[in-house]
Amino acid sequence: MSTILDEIVANRREEVLAQKQIISVSEMESKTDFSVIRNSLSTNLLLPGSSGIIAEFKRRSPSKGVINDQVQPEIVAKGYADAGAAGVSVLTDRRYFGGSDADFIAARVANPFIPMLRKDFMVDEYQLFETRFLNADVVLLIAAVLGKEEISRFTSIAHELGMEVLLELHDVSEIDKIDKKTDMIGINNRNLKDFKVDLNRSLKLLDLLPAEAVKISESGLSDPETVDYLRSRGFNGFLMGENFMKTGNPTDTCANFISRLRH
Repeated sequence: MSTILDEIVANRREEVLAQKQIISVSEMESKTDFSVIRNSLSTNLLLPGSSGIIAEFKRRSPSKGVINDQVQPEIVAKGYADAGAAGVSVLTDRRYFGGSDADFIAARVANPFIPMLRKDFMVDEYQLFETRFLNADVVLLIAAVLGKEEISRFTSIAHELGMEVLLELHDVSEIDKIDKKTDMIGINNRNLKDFKVDLNRSLKLLDLLPAEAVKISESGLSDPETVDYLRSRGFNGFLMGENFMKTGNPTDTCANFISRLRH
């Protein structure tokens, strides 16, 4: 029986095949300025006084439908940065999350100096070159989607392209997929098979992560007290999108949230 994740991955594979016919890796590389040093999200998260918040621009999701389609990525992303977010994440999956490369580009142009994560489903190394072409600082690799060898190879390529890697885990069975070269490890509290949220997922996997890892809790975070608690337990970053995006003014909501943290 296929899951939502299976559908998303199958769709992304088809889209990547089509995209390869439009622009080649060599073409993207020729148009990419590799002299520009990328912004480091892991460094930002570890800075004294960092909010640790990675604020996300997300129009919709498979589980919630439309979250907010009335705001512009460049305005929201700039507002997130001004509010004190340590980094900005932008969804680029179109069919299931209503995102686009154009959303990422708009947010990037408005925010040249804050670390930006391209949030998508990486299924082909072609997408790593695509992500760097978009001027992303960080690429997301999802352990539920990739094998151990793929994660290692994709991580090496991302580093060669000057980007950091956030490896996302969902389950204890994925712990052995952690690559020693990984910059950050995220624990997604949302089960990607049925999209149910369990905040205990972060705590269950925390002690199984390498001690030196930069640790990020993702999804389902809705109050400053939870973030403060997770930080006290050892998390460095907190990826949040829906909690901000579901409001009429995501940037004000983000600013208010960060002002209430104990950092």
